[in-house]
Amino acid sequence: MSHRAFSYCVGGLTAAGIVAGGLLAAPSARAFDEQSGVASTPAQKSMRSLFKFGFTAYQSGNKDEAFRAYRDAAEQGHSGARWKLAHMYAAGDGVAEDDYQAFKLFEGIVSEGATPGSQESTFVANALVSLAGYMKRGIPNSPVIADPRRARDLYWQAAANFGDPNAQYELGRMLRDGQGGNADPRQAARWFNLAAQKGHVGAQAMLGQILFEHGQTVRGLSMMTAALQEAEPADRGWIRQIQEEAFALASEADRRTAMVLAEDMASR
Repeated sequence: MSHRAFSYCVGGLTAAGIVAGGLLAAPSARAFDEQSGVASTPAQKSMRSLFKFGFTAYQSGNKDEAFRAYRDAAEQGHSGARWKLAHMYAAGDGVAEDDYQAFKLFEGIVSEGATPGSQESTFVANALVSLAGYMKRGIPNSPVIADPRRARDLYWQAAANFGDPNAQYELGRMLRDGQGGNADPRQAARWFNLAAQKGHVGAQAMLGQILFEHGQTVRGLSMMTAALQEAEPADRGWIRQIQEEAFALASEADRRTAMVLAEDMASR
């Protein structure tokens, strides 16, 4: 089986996640996990136990215990624990907020890499998106300074290598606005379309706006209207603004047709 490698660059660090079929340890070196049916070493069983304990503690509201369990599992190399720990630091959830500590944890996840399609790939894709957000705005009082060009590259890696819809949306916005490089509305629309197909409401609204601005009045207005109907409260403000601006410019006939199409989209 051929090997494929994906490289991720964060700061000055380059690491590769290798897809190497068949490169498993000999069965005699592994124990068998009866609950999961997956062969594992004793260390891996310990990592999973710590992660499960941390998850249960977190769900029960015992975030101090959860933090300690996640930290110990992360130190043993558990990607999920490292990912959860990073988000706890980023949100100040059960621990003092520390964006730089979160950044370093996300960076570690990306450095390890993952096979696209594996469980770990979800953590890597999300970590890339989180790192891109930090690089886009920087972290005050830390070595991480704003670097939109690097942020755009990180979003591209998550969007292209892992098909992450949030990365596709954010990359589309940067391409549309010319952040971190030249503006490219055509490529922006492509990424918005890919994310919208996966149910990303913000991407659907942005794609609708682009279509409206390029003469596809009914289609664009219907997409913005459907996105507004489906949007979470945090996104309704900006989506309503662009939808109302388009609505005011459209003819009465186009408005009516767009409303019908939006209802059809929502029903599907």
